[in-house]
Amino acid sequence: MKSDLKIKDVSLRSPFTLAPMAGFTDVAFRSICTEAGAGLTVTEMISVRGLLYGQQATNDLLYTQDNETPKAVQLFTNEPDMLRDAVQLPILQKFDIIDINMGCPMPKIAGNGMGSSLLKNVDLAKYLVESAVLHTKKPVTVKMRIGIQGMSVSPLDFAKALQDAGASALVVHGRTREQMYTGLADWDMINQIASTLTIPVFGNGDVWTPEDAQKRLDASECAGVCIGRGALGNPYIFSKLTHTPFDYTPMQVIQKHFDILLRYHPMELVLPYMRKHLGYYIKNIKGCKEIRDKINRSLDLDEIMYLLSLAFDENKKK
Repeated sequence: MKSDLKIKDVSLRSPFTLAPMAGFTDVAFRSICTEAGAGLTVTEMISVRGLLYGQQATNDLLYTQDNETPKAVQLFTNEPDMLRDAVQLPILQKFDIIDINMGCPMPKIAGNGMGSSLLKNVDLAKYLVESAVLHTKKPVTVKMRIGIQGMSVSPLDFAKALQDAGASALVVHGRTREQMYTGLADWDMINQIASTLTIPVFGNGDVWTPEDAQKRLDASECAGVCIGRGALGNPYIFSKLTHTPFDYTPMQVIQKHFDILLRYHPMELVLPYMRKHLGYYIKNIKGCKEIRDKINRSLDLDEIMYLLSLAFDENKKK
């Protein structure tokens, strides 16, 4: 699928992008989704403080595959000067886009004045964007939510302020901070923002199927649709939307996921980490709870792959 969509001077492969998700959008999953047709991938949230202090755990989140293009790195902070320094770090130069998180609702982020809590401080939010824009030639984007208790301006005015500060695009998650990941995303508000701003706006929230994504794109003024939980265990969603050849069985996708992670991390880290991904890969298989329990008790990759192959083979027979 060809796309003429651009964020500043960065061309996207399609209007359907992979949302950043802490604990899930690892190097392997991003690479797989790129191969399946995702127009853009984004890292997990990266601590600016961790970057500047050279923390290995932070740097480990920055691995990329050669096929992952275009790609964005998502940063979180509430300190403009630190963000200014971070965007100039050599380790970030391989990324095409700098994304600032203003949407995370989790207490350890929002409770410390970052993520979605920035919605309550439009001046600081603008200053963060300006600090990044002035010190990198890369497009600077923001992922935001549509509200938080104590917000002093409307979501639309907040989005306009980010655009005025120099943001090249916005991803708008149609939930408030208080909703966390419950309730329905407000696509009317997303569309109001998309139809008012002149920069590309990507809608996010409640996109579970290819039909959902296409409908949201067609029925709104959004330039694209950002897919999060609907892609977990299901990179095929991008292939179906973009008609990109992706002829892998689920077992082959799982094997690829393991193989890529093992290039960067030892088995003792990869195995427990992958269990949450495996829960999504098998979620539509009959008896998935029992299979997941067996996988979670196993410490042997060969045994896990054998259990998975049996489960998928049984599923084919039904």
